[in-house]
Amino acid sequence: MARYTGASCKLCRREGQKLFLKGERCYTNKCSVERKPHAPGMHGQQRKKLSEYGLQLREKQKAKRFYGVLESQFRRYYEMAIRKKGVTGENLLKILESRLDNVVHRMGFGTSRDEARQLVTHGHFYVNGRRVNIPSYLVKPGDVIEVAPGSRKSPRFKEILDITGSKVVPKWLEVDHENLNGKVISMPDREDIDLPIQEHLIVELYSK
Repeated sequence: MARYTGASCKLCRREGQKLFLKGERCYTNKCSVERKPHAPGMHGQQRKKLSEYGLQLREKQKAKRFYGVLESQFRRYYEMAIRKKGVTGENLLKILESRLDNVVHRMGFGTSRDEARQLVTHGHFYVNGRRVNIPSYLVKPGDVIEVAPGSRKSPRFKEILDITGSKVVPKWLEVDHENLNGKVISMPDREDIDLPIQEHLIVELYSK
């Protein structure tokens, strides 16, 4: 499974905002964006005015980094979005939101998407009663996601819920933290996706 293995904090600094890639660390004064509010590298502190193409590229990179996907997979999601009815940019975000690792994170079973991805890969989750260890698995309305029976006594899940317990769960998901399970009620609407992404810029970039 291909994935980015470099320093997560550099990605946030490159985009100039928190991408919340490291869970609870992002909410503390250890956050690199707060300590070094400029792009990484020897020329990072130089301010550059971005061209139209530069703005579109940065928006695509930001979306990829929020969801932890690489270019080839992101492009496939875009092609899927084109084939669906509706607005292409919104379709793209809905597909990204329906990834299993994102849903696990949204339900509060992972402090970050990266941690949720790792937990899924290690086989800690079932979908509709079957173990699924593919983070990119796309869930559908009606799917039930639950922590695997053999993992429920793991102290890590208690630690995670202590951190995420007060987190607001999106209305398109239903979660029972006590029993460590949840259900996909529907696909998210655009207003349910709270990430600062201007999807129309991504569509403009790929449309060239």
